[in-house]
Amino acid sequence: MAQDIVKLNSQSSRPANQQRPIRVLQITDCHLHTSLDWKLAGINTQISFEWVMALAAQQKSQTDLLLLTGDLVHDASAVGYTRLRNSVQEFGIKACCLPGNHDNPEMLTRHMRGGLVEVPKEVKLGNWVIIMLYSTQPHSEGGHLSDRELQTLERSLRENTDRHALIALHHHPVHINSAWMDKMALDNPEPFLSILDHYDNAKGVIWGHIHQPFDAEHNGVRMMGTPSTCIQFIENQDKFGISTAPPGFRWLELLPDGGINSGIDRIAALPPGLDLKTAGY
Repeated sequence: MAQDIVKLNSQSSRPANQQRPIRVLQITDCHLHTSLDWKLAGINTQISFEWVMALAAQQKSQTDLLLLTGDLVHDASAVGYTRLRNSVQEFGIKACCLPGNHDNPEMLTRHMRGGLVEVPKEVKLGNWVIIMLYSTQPHSEGGHLSDRELQTLERSLRENTDRHALIALHHHPVHINSAWMDKMALDNPEPFLSILDHYDNAKGVIWGHIHQPFDAEHNGVRMMGTPSTCIQFIENQDKFGISTAPPGFRWLELLPDGGINSGIDRIAALPPGLDLKTAGY
C-alpha cells in the first residue's frame, strides 16, 4: 500500500461478521486560536468547544472514535494545535483529524500527532473503513480534491471491498441550498461522486465547513454535514447569516450490515456574546 495510506487499527482483529455497531463522534469547525480570549462573531470559541466536549463526554463509554473534520485552529498556530491535541488526548478516546480551509495541513500534521491522536488517511474499525480525504487548497475557502486524493479514495474502496466505507472530508460535495455557502463547496464533485457510484461498499460521506446540519442521499450514499462547535450559519438561506442555534456534534453508529444511524446533539445554549450583525468570518 502507498506510504500516504496510514492504517489505524484500534479494532483490527475483529472479524468481518462482528455484531457491535461502531460509534463515532464527529467534532468539527472548532476555530480555536492562540489566544484563549479570541472570539468569533462574539463567541469565545475555546469555551464553546469545551462545552461541546463536556456534552460529548457523556457518550465516551460507548464511543470508539473521535473524528475531527477541519477548521480546527483558526490561526493555524502551533499553540492552538498543541492545546487541541492535549484536550483530545485527555478526552481518552482514539481521535483522527483532517484539515479544513482555515487549517495549515503541515502544521496540523506536525502538532496533532501523538498518543491517542492521529492524522491518518485510512481508519479500520471492525468491518468498516473510514477514508480521510484532504479537500483544502491554498488561499481558498472552497474545496478541491487533487488527483492524488481521488486515487486514494478509489484505491481504498477497491482494497476494502469486504468492508463498508465512510468517507470524511472538510468541504461539502453536494449543494446544501445556500448560495453563499455553495460557492465554497467542493469544486470538482463529479469525479468524487462518480467513484462512489462504482463501489457498493461506499455507504456514507461526512463533512464540516457548513456550520449546520445536513442529511440527504446521493444514489444510495448518505450525505451528512455537521454543526460547528462554535457559531452556526442559518440554514437554507442564500445570504450569509448567523443562527442562534447552539453548537453541537454529530454521532454515528456504523452498523455491521452497512447501515448508518446518526443524529445531532447540541449543548443547551451558546456562551454569551453572540453578534448577529457580524458580516463574515
